[in-house]
Amino acid sequence: MIFGEKFRKKYALSEAGEANAKRGTFWTVATNLVVMAGIGCLYMLMQGFMATLTEGAPLPPALPYLAGLVAFIALSFYTHLKQYHYTYSVVYDEVGTVRTNLAERLRKLPLSFFSHRDLAELTETMMSDVDRLEHVWSHVLGYLYGGYISTAVIAVMVMAYNWKLGLACLWGVPVAFALLYGSRRVFAAYSARAKAASLDVADSIQETIEEMREIRATNQEERYLAGVNAKIDVSERLVSAAELRTGIFVNSASVVMRLGMATTVLVGAGLILSGSIDFMTFFMYLLMVTRIYAPFDQSLALIAEVFVSDVSVQRLNEVFDAPVATGSESFAPQGHDVVFDDVSFSYAEGDEAALRSVSFTAKEGEVTALVGPSGSGKSTCARLAARLWDHDGGSLTVGGVEVLDIDPETLMGDFSMVFQDVTLFDDSVMENIRLGRHGASDEEVRAAAAAANCDEFVERLPEGYATLIGENGARLSGGERQRISIARALLKDAPVVLLDEATASLDVENETKVQAALSRLLAGKTVMVIAHRMRTVMGADKVIVLADGTVAEQGTPQELLAADGMFARMVSLQTETAGWQV
Repeated sequence: MIFGEKFRKKYALSEAGEANAKRGTFWTVATNLVVMAGIGCLYMLMQGFMATLTEGAPLPPALPYLAGLVAFIALSFYTHLKQYHYTYSVVYDEVGTVRTNLAERLRKLPLSFFSHRDLAELTETMMSDVDRLEHVWSHVLGYLYGGYISTAVIAVMVMAYNWKLGLACLWGVPVAFALLYGSRRVFAAYSARAKAASLDVADSIQETIEEMREIRATNQEERYLAGVNAKIDVSERLVSAAELRTGIFVNSASVVMRLGMATTVLVGAGLILSGSIDFMTFFMYLLMVTRIYAPFDQSLALIAEVFVSDVSVQRLNEVFDAPVATGSESFAPQGHDVVFDDVSFSYAEGDEAALRSVSFTAKEGEVTALVGPSGSGKSTCARLAARLWDHDGGSLTVGGVEVLDIDPETLMGDFSMVFQDVTLFDDSVMENIRLGRHGASDEEVRAAAAAANCDEFVERLPEGYATLIGENGARLSGGERQRISIARALLKDAPVVLLDEATASLDVENETKVQAALSRLLAGKTVMVIAHRMRTVMGADKVIVLADGTVAEQGTPQELLAADGMFARMVSLQTETAGWQV
């Protein structure tokens, strides 16, 4: 079968895209056969006139031929219209469908997928790779496969009529495509190198924009931009080399295919001289040979793009083939205790374990603080609880239900997260808070904002809650951004709250306001707080001390102080550094 799952995989098409490719191919075949039928009608008309001129036969009646001409024009117009629709117009819908499916797939993939890819690569896949494939879907597929089928049908007919002339006309087509397909590995190798260099340039430009403050602060503009320019030069050189090789092979294939016109003239002239065919038969084959290459003209010029697009197809398929995090959409926990039971986890296969046999319980209605040095596993525990990552061993339950059995989006409905690094969008204050609960009314948003102490700064904004706050809240201070994040969590009102020391980078005044907002958010909920300040920890109901991915100590703050272990040393060190002065 030409079409099917392998075909969709080969060109990264959706099922609707495959169906349209079939229709495009069908109408390309129909168009090509109608054109050839027109040549056949012209041949019969010329035969009648020649009989009149050479044998004195009466002129053929004009009406049937005029009717045939009108029918040919109408049929040709209709088939061309259908061909255009199914090879061009519908492709724009396919581009939208693929991008939407890609975005949906990315939304459902676990974070482990993104740990191996950077933002520039994913952006390149969603935008540039789909753009490249758009040309393949619209300019190549229908014409190429339609050309294969119609040429095969025409080949049978012309070979049956006169195999010598048929062979003279058609021998260049398979030879030309054999030449192209034989060079496919060359295309693929240079395309992969050019694509990698292009991605390296995109990555460098994005990094330059993101790190401009640090580059300027260290007076490294000249050195850094020199590195970016060098990568651009490499990319240009590789792209030029790839284009040159593509041009050589494509033009060589085109020349070989067009040699069929010369061989048709030579063989036809020889057959006329030997009396094997008459001039009108020769004339018909000459007309046919001028049209038989037409279906391949566009696809031949772009078939190299099909080969080059293999890299784009591979990258799209990597996204579509990546396993998504699945589970039941029904979640009925008995309470919201978060229980780690002998949990182990590694970020990638073969990596050292980030957590090893971790066991503790974060009880509903209590604040459980996770403390420990950097890299001890605090953030990892929070990510596993919300199923941002999937643990490798042991059991992790929320309300007695194993998190691996629950769809991540369903599970996330019971979690609110307030982290030190807040992500905001270039939208109004109102819409940034409404992200906490889709469909919340303006009154509900304002109530959550008031509870998070947002009113105080929103009133000073030019348009109040309708004010656009800039990319990632650029027009707001750190404390104001943090309060919007808390307002989101208050609006969501989820029973489990993950808190990553939301006040660590704030000044005293803002810290007080944010702490007041947090006290409203955390009341009666299961709270896991990643703590750095011992002042926060001392107010917790339970403390889990992590070290090297294991639980070193756990208990109330008073119990751990009395044990004079790792926690007590951390408190002592922070107390000493608090009195340090410049």
